[in-house]
Amino acid sequence: MKNLKLKPAATAFLVIGLAFFILSWGIFGHEHINKAAVMALPKPLQTFFYNHIDFMTQESTVPDLRKYTLKDKSENPRHYIDMENFGNLDSVPHNFEDVKKKYDEKFLSSNGILPWYIQEVMTKLTKAFKEKRKTEILFLAGDLGHYIGDAHMPLHTSVNHDGQLTDQKGIHSLWESRLPELFGKNYNFHTEEAHYIQDIDATTWAMIADTHRLVTPLLEADKVLRTSQPVTAIFQMDAKGNIAKNKFNDMIFSDAYATQLHTALNGMVENQMRKAIIATSSYWYTAWVNAGKPNLDDLDTREYTNRNKKSLKQDLKLWNKGILFGLESEKDF
Repeated sequence: MKNLKLKPAATAFLVIGLAFFILSWGIFGHEHINKAAVMALPKPLQTFFYNHIDFMTQESTVPDLRKYTLKDKSENPRHYIDMENFGNLDSVPHNFEDVKKKYDEKFLSSNGILPWYIQEVMTKLTKAFKEKRKTEILFLAGDLGHYIGDAHMPLHTSVNHDGQLTDQKGIHSLWESRLPELFGKNYNFHTEEAHYIQDIDATTWAMIADTHRLVTPLLEADKVLRTSQPVTAIFQMDAKGNIAKNKFNDMIFSDAYATQLHTALNGMVENQMRKAIIATSSYWYTAWVNAGKPNLDDLDTREYTNRNKKSLKQDLKLWNKGILFGLESEKDF
């Protein structure tokens, strides 16, 4: 198994055991983003990450576990930014210390710190690479992939995060969880190879702005569909004729409606996942380059790396066809 053996072992079991209660991009989205990001890395960094690709896949959902299951109050604002409430972005500091001087803690807790936290984790990851701290590298890289994934979900950048302001409740989980789960098996997860990022701050904010531009078309597409058909066509109905709800008390959209919205969005979900993959891979690569390109070969035994070489070669062939291996929802091949 290509995975990191971490101590205490209970940590890994906790992550795996509770992962099924996690929201945000869904398990499908975050796992596919991190896993494909490993495949997009150039050698030799790819070799090291591939040795631990199972862990990187599982770790992709841990920030949501801290948020929803462990109820870590500090975690919530790391996943979003309500762009509308920050006003003119030209006046928003890119440095987190300057941000905390301009906005009080209550405002930031309510409106999110996603771009600044991405930068913070990036700084920590670079330091971990430089000091060759294996466990920390993998934990931080896995977490970073999660936040970059969130930064590519349009409603993570908007105060109207669940359509609650426009009578479109439920759109958040529908877009980021249900649609990938229903249609992701046909997505193409092959991307260009990771590239070096010259300016992390500028790139992070450009990424947020690019994602935010999709908020309006996403909500408009949903609004058109919702107002053109009866509620019974939009949602699943229970035996009593009421709208069915899941264990989180969210209304369950019908497969037919999900299909209509996915078609109307014209590839938006797949495109955002692909953008998240190359961004995640490029941030990892940039952190390693900025750390001085440390040789990571000695962090794993030569025997362990050699055992994975054949699998890596085979999995790269699949990935070049857009297929990710070892995930239940992948394409048939």
